[in-house]
Amino acid sequence: MANFSSIHILFFMFITSGIVVSATVFTLQNNCPYTVWPGILSGNSNNLGDGGFPLTPGASVQLTSPPGWSGRFWARTGCNFDSTGRGSCVTGDCGGILKCTGSGVPPATLAEFTVGSSISDKDFYDVSLVDGYNVEMGITPQGGDGSGDCHYAGCVADINEICPNELRIMDPYNNGNVAACKSACAAFNSPEFCCTGAHATPDTCSPTQYSTMFKNACPSAYSYAYDDATSIFTCSGSNYLITFCPTRS
Repeated sequence: MANFSSIHILFFMFITSGIVVSATVFTLQNNCPYTVWPGILSGNSNNLGDGGFPLTPGASVQLTSPPGWSGRFWARTGCNFDSTGRGSCVTGDCGGILKCTGSGVPPATLAEFTVGSSISDKDFYDVSLVDGYNVEMGITPQGGDGSGDCHYAGCVADINEICPNELRIMDPYNNGNVAACKSACAAFNSPEFCCTGAHATPDTCSPTQYSTMFKNACPSAYSYAYDDATSIFTCSGSNYLITFCPTRS
C-alpha cells in the first residue's frame, strides 16, 4: 500500500475548445485519533482514489478530479480488511470491500460535490446528515474566485454524544460507545421522516424533532431532504480540504 500521506498531485489547467478548464484538487485530512477508511463514490467513471483506502491519524492525501466531476466522500470506521481487500466496517461499509464501487451503508456523514465544467462555473457542495452521522466532517474551500461564496460547510459537533436511544448504532468492539446515529428515515421508514408519499414535496415535508436536533448541532449541514436554503454552498475556481474530525472552535 502506498504512503498516501506523502502523495502530492499538482493542480493543472488545460484548454479544451478554446475554454480554460481546471482540475479540482481534494485534500482528505484525518484529524481523528483513529484510522478512518475514506469511501469515495463518483457519479461518472472517474472513481477517485480507487474508491477507498486507509488514512491513519494525522495523514492526508490529495486526489484530483476532472472538470464536471460529481461524487461523495465519507469516513468508514472500525474496518478490518484482509490482503485481498475484503472485510467489513462498523460504519460506512460499502459492500465488504476496501475500494468502494457503490454507496456506503448509512448512517454516515457525507461530503457531496458537483464540480463545474469550466473554471468560471460554480461548484456545488454540502455536508449531509440526511443519511445519518458517524464522524465530524468539514469542507474548507482553498482559493476560489473571491466572489463572496466559498464558505465553510461542515458538522463539527459530536452527534453520537447526543443521539437519542432510538437512533443509536452501538460499537460492538467498544462496549458502551455509540458508533453512529441513524436518520429518522432509516430508523422508522415512514413518509413524514423520509419525505416520501404524501410528504414528497418541500411544502409537505417539514423538519422533525430529529432533523432539528441535527440542525441545531450542525447549522451548516443538511439535516433532512429539503434543507436546501442553509445547506448548499457554491464556489468557483477552488480546491477543497475535507477534514475528518475538524478542530472545534
